[in-house]
Amino acid sequence: MSEEQMLILDDENFYNKTRSGLILVDFYADWCGPCKMLAPVLEAAAARLGSKATIAKLDIDASHKIAGSFQVTSVPTMILFKDGKEVNRLVGLRDEEAIVNFVLAAQ
Repeated sequence: MSEEQMLILDDENFYNKTRSGLILVDFYADWCGPCKMLAPVLEAAAARLGSKATIAKLDIDASHKIAGSFQVTSVPTMILFKDGKEVNRLVGLRDEEAIVNFVLAAQ
């Protein structure tokens, strides 16, 4: 899965796309160095997770309404949603193993 194939969320589709299933949303910004470093890690984690979870990205500058509603104050922030509800979050750069374990713990 390439970054171009990752689910892209915005203010308009966020709630519809996160309302069912297990989805990890990467709140990021184009100007954020650690966010750029996290992108290939998320791609690898998505490949390992397969159909167990979806990994999506949300640009905080383009979708500040959603980012603000979840009080995202630093990036990267990854919020895990299960059936539309926030179940946990990670802040900062993490490795693939940590992300996969974080997601699987919520199943």
